[in-house]
Amino acid sequence: MKKISKLLIGTNNKGKYKEIKDLLPKHIKTYSTKEFKLKSPKEDGLTFKENSIIKSKYFSKKTNLICLADDSGLEIDLLNKAPGIYSARWGGKNGDFKKAINRVYRNLFRIDKNWQSKKIKARFICALSIYNLDKKIASVQGKVEGFISNEPKGNNGFGYDPIFLPKNKKETFGEMKSLEKYKIDHRFDAFKKIKKFL
Repeated sequence: MKKISKLLIGTNNKGKYKEIKDLLPKHIKTYSTKEFKLKSPKEDGLTFKENSIIKSKYFSKKTNLICLADDSGLEIDLLNKAPGIYSARWGGKNGDFKKAINRVYRNLFRIDKNWQSKKIKARFICALSIYNLDKKIASVQGKVEGFISNEPKGNNGFGYDPIFLPKNKKETFGEMKSLEKYKIDHRFDAFKKIKKFL
């Protein structure tokens, strides 16, 4: 397969767009969905993978460009793997993650009043898929294991980063510098697997 030189990054999330762009090989010219004024499609898949394919296929067909789309989210074991594929929706219509984080804490307290004294296992999952007009080129999944922090910490990153403490680390994703986070996060893990298609 010849090298991809142009790629649409199928997301309307600024933080996600920046991280994907930073991870891509420099020779690839990237486009954002904003440049085409595209709204996101209805994500009615039941898995991260299905949703990432829905997005990459939709944006690819709308623009005639090869599209790389990501679907990712946070799974918390104590919450029965919620918010999972609904991670973004927990932030409501305007994607307010302060609201989403408060909802996580509310639900944790509802299930276990003493959750803060325990290690609450969680993981970030990222599914990436590349779609080229009529065919899926690749679809992969990456993840990073960790725990839920007792309170939000740090203003870096986006989404649930301030409450996610990766395994064997003392800082949340929200406290880490982006380059440090990129080296270990779920998106990087998925990227390692999809790199050979780029």
